[in-house]
Amino acid sequence: MAESFQRPSKTATDSITEMTELILPNDANLLGNLLGGRLMHWIDIAGAIAASRYSNCVVATAALDSLDFRHPVRVGEIVRLKARITWVGNTSMEVRVDVYCENMKTGAVIKSNKAYITFVALDDSGKPVQVPSLVLETEEERKEHALAEKRREMRLKKKSGSTSTDRPQLP
Repeated sequence: MAESFQRPSKTATDSITEMTELILPNDANLLGNLLGGRLMHWIDIAGAIAASRYSNCVVATAALDSLDFRHPVRVGEIVRLKARITWVGNTSMEVRVDVYCENMKTGAVIKSNKAYITFVALDDSGKPVQVPSLVLETEEERKEHALAEKRREMRLKKKSGSTSTDRPQLP
């Protein structure tokens, strides 16, 4: 008799990851603002940790849908990155990373950035592996999930619309 397999499930709460970084001069440009590339690196790390916690797998970054730079982060400020799963497919997961900067002297906290990243879960041989299904617990999670579905549709539409002739040829 065949044994039936039920896909495990998890909640977005299972993925929550928070990182904190202090902005030092080595992290900044000539204006004393956090380098965008450094922030992108931290966002990718926070997102990957959230996706790994959710899937219990090593993950690879598959796509970065958006990254908004709303407010500069200055040397001496604290950056807090909060990541959580917003959507789950068969082997892929979308993670939202919110970035907040905190002025240590005033205590003021400002949301400076937001990013959506898609990760693919991988097995030990580097092949995509199925991840747990996502249980949506709150109305906010359901809204975020619906928006994630739209982002996924746009990403797939964009991907299917491009061909190898769309790419510029290198000399």
